[in-house]
Amino acid sequence: MTESAFHGAFGHQHGDPRGLLERIQAQLRERIQEAVEMAGLGLMVEVRRHHGRPAPDTDSAADRREFEEISRALLAHLRSAFHAELGAHQRAALERVETAAGESEPLLAGQVLLARELPDYWQRFETHRAAYARACLQAPPPRSGWLSRLLGGDHAARKPGSDG
Repeated sequence: MTESAFHGAFGHQHGDPRGLLERIQAQLRERIQEAVEMAGLGLMVEVRRHHGRPAPDTDSAADRREFEEISRALLAHLRSAFHAELGAHQRAALERVETAAGESEPLLAGQVLLARELPDYWQRFETHRAAYARACLQAPPPRSGWLSRLLGGDHAARKPGSDG
């Protein structure tokens, strides 16, 4: 018998040994990570523009580190903002997922759980992301100069409320 020419609507799934729930979980994780990275990059560009700094350079290791720092800080802000809104049962579930053995990215894992559990997750995500961006844009500009760079204080989007 020959192989069927019809491979289904989702050809990328063929040969994937994971079950449907695992694939959905992985895709959700990818979408959240992509959303955080896009928001982080947008924030980095906007903060730099706001403070009269040049746009990020794709070849710059320092810019890449700054981008990663902004993305991590945004994830931490999202975690904190969602955590404050959750009931005790939901907070406990979030904390269990984040501390699960073998979890390499606990904040991202927590966001995946929240996206599965909260029907309005993406609306809340956008609200919290926008609040974080506003706070970053209202923060004073980064200190400049060689001493500040030496001490690691030359970051455009420091966590709001920190002194550098």
